[in-house]
Order: sequence, then structure tokens, then C-alpha cells
Amino acid sequence: MNIFNFVGRATGDPDIKYSGQKNTCVATINMAIPRDFKRDGDPDADFFSCVAFGKTAEAIEKYVSKGTKLICTAHVQNNNYEKDGVKHYGVKILLDKWEFAESKRGSGEAGPSSEKKSDEDFMPIPKNLDIDMPFA
Repeated sequence: MNIFNFVGRATGDPDIKYSGQKNTCVATINMAIPRDFKRDGDPDADFFSCVAFGKTAEAIEKYVSKGTKLICTAHVQNNNYEKDGVKHYGVKILLDKWEFAESKRGSGEAGPSSEKKSDEDFMPIPKNLDIDMPFA
């Protein structure tokens, strides 16, 4: 079973290309994945390049930008190759599914609904109201 689940943030806008005879969308996005445990001097996160194809890539192109926090399901492939007689080893993370891990308001963007309401914005409960209200 080759399943890689993670939560991370996009470190930049996705790189989008269209390739092949069917003009398939290919999205490459770099993700910062926080470490649960670190020693002094270690980085707080690991950084991975992730690739998505087709409809998954088109959704990334449309909705994901730098700083977007995502929950991802992916699979991992070897990305080994030889160049000039030197063997290079690597890993390719292929995104299968993703979803937002927070709303736009949760990411720190202030919107009209994030303004604090004052007591003046609420109507007081009339004293002569003839219904039972458990919280009054």
C-alpha cells in the first residue's frame, strides 16, 4: 500500500503546464510540512515538491496559491536517474486528492464577517415577552 497523507502549506503559487496530445494539466507545487518533533537547530518543516495531473491539477490551478493550507493524499514514486555517469536518487510525491485545511478567514485574511460585533448590533429581549426562554 503506497499512501502518503499530510497537511502542509503551499510555499508559492503552483507551476502550471499543459502537456501531451490531450493537453493534460500538470501542476507542480512546493509544500512545507511541519515537523512534529525537532531537535535544537533542526528546521521546523520539511519541504517537498508535489505533482498533480488532470482534474486534480486544474483545481490546484484555480484555487491554490502561496500560503494555502491543504490536507493531501498522495503516493510516492522513486525519481532515480543517471546523469554523466553519476546516479541521482530522489522521491516524487504525486497528489491524488486534496482539500482545504482552513477557510480563508482562518488563514488570517480579514473579511467583513470577521469584524467584531458590538452589543449595539443586537436587539434586547423585551421584558413583556410571553414565551418561555430557557436562557433568559
